[in-house]
Amino acid sequence: VQLQASGGGLVQAGGSLRLSCAASGRTFSRNAMGWFRQSPRKEREFVAAISRSGGTTYYADSVKGRFTISRDSAKNTVYLQMNSLKPEDTAVYYCAADSRGLSPRDQYEYDYWGQGTQVTVSS
Repeated sequence: VQLQASGGGLVQAGGSLRLSCAASGRTFSRNAMGWFRQSPRKEREFVAAISRSGGTTYYADSVKGRFTISRDSAKNTVYLQMNSLKPEDTAVYYCAADSRGLSPRDQYEYDYWGQGTQVTVSS
């Protein structure tokens, strides 16, 4: 599976962005999908994940109620809608695919990673 993330950019605090992650190959529906982020001098952290069917979603406490993860199997794409953005959301955002889907918050469970897209939120 190859993943291509896009949609990052510069936005003011309170604004919105929608990230997209397009997956190649026919196995998209067999993978749980996740978003992680990493800011300078910090460890990569879990943001959100969605099950293979799209019926179950998971969120970090820091983004719950502001971010929404979704997937479109017809387009082999997973999305991260980010609203009410804060300066502390500034990071490189990565999408990832997990063939097992057992521990959606654990980055080490993910098999494939996209290249990352920069999100910068100005105050």
